[in-house]
Amino acid sequence: MANVTLKNIRKSYGKTQVLHGIDLDINDGEFLVLVGPSGCGKSTLLRIIAGLEETSGGEVYIGDNLVNDVEPKNRDIAMVFQNYALYPHMTVFENMAFGLKLKKMAKVDIEKRVNEAAEILDIREYLERRPKELSGGQRQRVAVGRSIVRKPAVFLFDEPLSNLDAKLRVQMRTELKILHEKLKTTMVYVTHDQVEAMTMGERIVVMKEGHIFQADQPLNIYNNPANEFVASFIGSPAMNFIDATVKIENTIHLRNDFMDVSLPSELNAAITPYEDKQIRVGIRPEHLSISHNTDTGIKVCLEISELMGNESYLYTSAGDFQLVARVQDSEKRSSGDQIILSPLLDHLHFFDLNTGVRLQ
Repeated sequence: MANVTLKNIRKSYGKTQVLHGIDLDINDGEFLVLVGPSGCGKSTLLRIIAGLEETSGGEVYIGDNLVNDVEPKNRDIAMVFQNYALYPHMTVFENMAFGLKLKKMAKVDIEKRVNEAAEILDIREYLERRPKELSGGQRQRVAVGRSIVRKPAVFLFDEPLSNLDAKLRVQMRTELKILHEKLKTTMVYVTHDQVEAMTMGERIVVMKEGHIFQADQPLNIYNNPANEFVASFIGSPAMNFIDATVKIENTIHLRNDFMDVSLPSELNAAITPYEDKQIRVGIRPEHLSISHNTDTGIKVCLEISELMGNESYLYTSAGDFQLVARVQDSEKRSSGDQIILSPLLDHLHFFDLNTGVRLQ
């Protein structure tokens, strides 16, 4: 096992800069997830760790060793790709053993390692089959097994579940987490799926346009997003945003044409400097409830109601803003109904309208 340290990593393709000075410490034995929209640089960063891409500047350390000039095969890493990359003419056993044979490992040791990995991944019965005889999930297990047998210091996963159907993705997420618990090896996992990030990562690194916007434990990012982008990207359904003017009377109010919310005193400090100015208010869907008080709350028009069993998703509009509420309510409603949504005040998030930085 080993820690990975990235210092001021930069990457450019011609005049296009993809990574803008990334600094990141990945702890020994940690399961870290790089997440962000397509084109944010997360896969490029992973390939730089692997040695498949050269940096335009900065240093990569695996353990205490500077590896910028070390060939990928000598970095003691294993990479699992989206497309499995299995040899179709080889059996599962031969695929898993191939890298060990290239290292001229003794046959008895190869058999031991392959069987151990097959046992961990529950694929022993498939060792004599070829990839075309396997399902997508089984092929992905073989690809992971091929990495396990090498006993690398670091595992790198580049969107390995993207080709699987929804049900199988959920299953494989669980299996990869269990695998990490068994192996205790450093794992760096790239995905654009924030649900995968939230459920798998011990720590999440949220990236956008070649920058790290926040690196923290999943719940800390969910509850305390550093800025508007992180708040909008992490969470499903996504956080709602609505602009309001800060008014100070006996208490602080957030007001616009369809909203009047009075804030408790402990929330005042962050937004008092914005008196008579607009701020952006973030509210997660589960922190909205239906109210019958016409003097306060957010007046919205219902567009669609989705009954999900013990709860409903209400898709509503308020002026130019769209809001989703996830409520513990099974009452049947019709499109066009006027309702009032009441936010949980201690779960509001405030952002600067110009910079997007979180105020509270």
